[in-house]
This record gives sequence, C-alpha cells and structure tokens, in this order.
Amino acid sequence: MIPWLALLMSYCCLNGATGEGTQLERIERCQTRCSQGLICKTRTDYWFAPVCQDPTKGLNSTTVFHNVGISTVMRCEEKQKCMLHLRIQTVVQLTDSIHGVSICTNSAGMMTNCHIINFTKASRRLMSGLPVTVDNDFTEVSPNQQLQVIVKTVPSYCGITWASKYLTPECFNKDLRKNVPECITGTLSYTVNPEKKELTINVSDMLQDYNYHLRLCHKDFICTGTGIYNLIKKEQPIKSAVLPYSRPLPCLCIEGWSAVMDAPRVQVCPFKDHLEELWFGITFDPLEEALIWEPVCPVTAVAGLCEKREDGVCVDLPDSSHNVSREKIRFAKVDPHPQLCMKFTIGSQSWIRCPFADGIKAWDVIVSRRHGHEELQILSRVTAKFSVGPWVTSAESPVGQTTNMKFVDVEKQKPVELELKGEQCNFCQQVKRIDVKYAATVVHCTKLCMSRATSLASYDLTWIILPAAACLSAIIIITLVLCLLITVYRRRKEKRRGVCLSGKQTDTEVSEVQVQVTAKGRVLIPDAPKYGNNEKANLLLN
Repeated sequence: MIPWLALLMSYCCLNGATGEGTQLERIERCQTRCSQGLICKTRTDYWFAPVCQDPTKGLNSTTVFHNVGISTVMRCEEKQKCMLHLRIQTVVQLTDSIHGVSICTNSAGMMTNCHIINFTKASRRLMSGLPVTVDNDFTEVSPNQQLQVIVKTVPSYCGITWASKYLTPECFNKDLRKNVPECITGTLSYTVNPEKKELTINVSDMLQDYNYHLRLCHKDFICTGTGIYNLIKKEQPIKSAVLPYSRPLPCLCIEGWSAVMDAPRVQVCPFKDHLEELWFGITFDPLEEALIWEPVCPVTAVAGLCEKREDGVCVDLPDSSHNVSREKIRFAKVDPHPQLCMKFTIGSQSWIRCPFADGIKAWDVIVSRRHGHEELQILSRVTAKFSVGPWVTSAESPVGQTTNMKFVDVEKQKPVELELKGEQCNFCQQVKRIDVKYAATVVHCTKLCMSRATSLASYDLTWIILPAAACLSAIIIITLVLCLLITVYRRRKEKRRGVCLSGKQTDTEVSEVQVQVTAKGRVLIPDAPKYGNNEKANLLLN
C-alpha cells in the first residue's frame, strides 16, 4: 500500500496540470542559476548521448540527486505573446568526479532537447562535498505536452540517472487562455431573446490582429455545425454577432475560434438545462403499430411506456423500459390510445409525453342509454381482440381487480355489444386490447340510474304524453289553416263589395246631372264644377 501511495504522490507532484484559475510564475529571460559560490555555464548538448562511464566508488542516484522538482513558467514578450518554459530544479551532492549536470527532455515525435550545465573547476573544488542547487528553465514547451525528463551527471556515469514523466498545463488554465497564442480562444458571453429565437453573442479577449469565427453546433463527440455561421472582422469596433436558432436544445452550443491554423475552440451551451426539449419527435407507424423516438441530443436516460389514469398518475407498463443514450428506441405492437404515454426519467426527474392525447384511437367504447340504463359497444377501426370483464373495487383493494374475464373478437368497423352481467347501476367494466404487446386498460363505470318502478312509470307516462302532444299539435295546425282560409275569404268578399258600391255612386252622379223641368217649361242644367269654375249653366228651351 505504501509504495502505491508514494507513486501516486510522485505523479501528482510531477504533473503540471494546474487549476483553471492558477497563475503561472513569470520569468523575464531564460537562465541557469546555481548555488552561491558555484559558477555554472550552460550550453546545448549533443544529439546523441555519449557512452556512460563506470561510477567511482560511493556514487549512486540516491546519493547524488535530491529533491528534484519540475514546474512550468511563462515568459512574455508582450500581451498575448507568451511562451511556456520547463523549470527543473535539483540538489546535487557535489564531488570531485562530478563536473556538471545534464538535463534532457524528449516528447513523442520530437527530438531530444538537452542542456549541459558545467561547473567551473575552481568553484567545484571550492564546494566539493557540499550539496549545491541547480535551477534551469531554458527548455521551451507547449501546452498539454507529455514529456520525459532525464537528469544525469557530467561526465555520464552508468546507473546514476534520475528520470520522470511530466505533463505541462492544458489550455483550460485561464492564464494560458489569455496569454499563450496556442490557447487563446476568446471569451464568449451571450443574451437570449426567446421571442425572436435569437442569440446575441459578444466576444472578448480574442487573438489580436485576426478575424474570429462564430457558429452554432450540436455537441456530441464533436460539435456538428447547424449551418448558422458568422465571421467577426478584426476591424470591427464591437465584436458581436446575432445568430438565430430553431429549438433551444441542451446540446445546442455556440462555438468560437480565431482564424488561424489549428486554433483552439471555445464552446458555451446556453440551453444545457433545457432537458424538456428532448422529449419531442415521438412518431407512430400505424402499419407496424410501432412507437418510435430518437434523441436529438446525446442523453443518459430511461424511456418507457406508462398508462395515465384519471388522477393524472402515469403507471409504468411492465417490461417497457429502455436505456437511452444516442440510439433510436422502438416499441413494437403498441395500441394507440390517449391513455398510453411515454415516460422519460433522468435521476429523480421524470417527464410524461402522450403522443395519442389529441384523440387518436384504434377503437372506442360506445355508450348508449335505453330504458334508464346504459349499454356498451366496442367499435374498432382494425380487426382486434379484446378482454372484457367487470372491474371491482373495494376497501381492501381500492385500485381494482378483474374477475370473470371473457374475450371478444371485433371485426373492422363492426360494433360488438357487450353483455353486462350483474348490477346495472354503479357498475364498472374493463376493456383491454390483447392482440398487442402494449395497451391501455379502459374502465367504464355506469352512472346512477333510476329504480325499475320509476323507470316503468316514466316509460308508461311517456306513451301517454306523446300521443296527447301529437293530437294537440294536429289541432293547432288545423286551427291555423282554418283561420288562414277565413281570412282569405273575408278579403275576397270585401273586394267584391267595393266594386258594387263604386257602380252605384256613378248612377247617382248621372241622376244629379239630369235635366230638371221648371214650371215654365224650361230645363235647367246646374253648374258642373268638374268642367271648370268659370262656366255657367245653359238655358235650354223646349
């Protein structure tokens, strides 16, 4: 246990991965520093290591090298133009046979980089037998680089070597993202306009003197572009853009990167908590009676079928759960019914989606009322088989139990009447389709009905009222017709009487204009105003 713990501590100490907010130490120039009094000079070493020599008596790795440490420092020329360097520090037990230290680093695909640190003859003689400190930071490294560090003596003695692996800090470190060109991604901030479905994106700390790419993508193993893209020019005073989106999916992200080769990219996902957007897109294949759903984003969830009750609780159907990641899930042989729903679960959260809630039904129970009680029929759009039976509830079993089940075959568009046995009032009947794998159970309960005597009395009274109402209606209609005929007759009679009176009035006017014989044998014709007001009567003589 102790060796494993020591190995773990050694790895943690020699790993250069720093926290996201950790700031690296700055250096102004590369140099080698040695203990006071020890004069050292640095030069680049050979490409190929020389053959090692046999060590002198008493020399070994544990007695020569102590407290070897590796770290990463940063050297900056100006803003956003910084480089990483490897700092190696060790304590060397100096002897007459040790003239200096060799520090080499190598990485996969790279040539070995070595630096030789030689001690002057006078200074090493002066400090022989003492522990001296050597500190070197000449080696330039890259972010997230796996290195092997080897420290040897000069001259090289066989077996006297210290070696370790080291990983430089990654670009996740904020200090690197702001100052090292290979790590500068820019910082993205955004505001969401849900009404217009737009994202307003602002870019800061982007790489100077370069354009900047922005796009929307769906994040998975890689971020796949949606086709929404914008280029921010380096000349723009305000580094911002507006990108439209269609759906606020959890995997919809904003991706940005500088317009340079192999530039690192930054991603932010504004809707990562909008999990409810994933549970859409449920389809039904009526030919194969299959319910199909495919996640638009990678998600770790459990999907299953459930039956929604009147109280709103969705009861899981047995053997219907599927683990969801990226693949399409398919439920075969499903009876489409408004009560049949899909249930999605992530941890302690659940979402219910009912794809048939808009009224899609393959079959239905038809209710009709006759003589004070209800009668049930099954009408199906497809040929199907059903189980039918009473649904009994009690204080001991409030959920309900089925007894005396029977099976009914129903042909397409041919209703089948259900024979209700037992009580006709407060009676529940269960109907379920059994020729499919997943189906909802429909329970129909009759409403409170009238007693038999009341029903018969109401039935007899109906036969009395209906004929009486028919007779009364006939009398009213006949009366209206007679009234109409009398009215027509009276109007015609009045019209005829008006014609007769007009004839009599004409005769009267003629008699008034007749010649009147006076006593003197003269005839006098009176004034006729209708012939003019200025005319006078003419005197006629016999």
